[in-house]
Amino acid sequence: MTTKSLPQPDREEIRVESVLQALGEPVRLQIIRALADAPQGIACGDIELPVTASTRAHHLRTLREAGVLSTRTDGTRRISTLRREDLDALYPGLLTGILSAPR
Repeated sequence: MTTKSLPQPDREEIRVESVLQALGEPVRLQIIRALADAPQGIACGDIELPVTASTRAHHLRTLREAGVLSTRTDGTRRISTLRREDLDALYPGLLTGILSAPR
């Protein structure tokens, strides 16, 4: 099986404005909370969300394009992981604060 990463910004291209805008939506917060509990990543369809498949894909793409998560293909599956190391290096404490906020 071939693994391929989908396009995403390099660490130095990640902007706080894009990250905050991407995280300012409740469904996207659900996604990053699920990914925070799964350092090896989660298949996109395995994250329980109250939205359609196309809306799920939109939210995942928005997070990836903002630099919040990384997505790779593994056969027919797309596996997403939180870019915690990159975000912590650029914006120390931001992700920890967001993840620890009340749900």
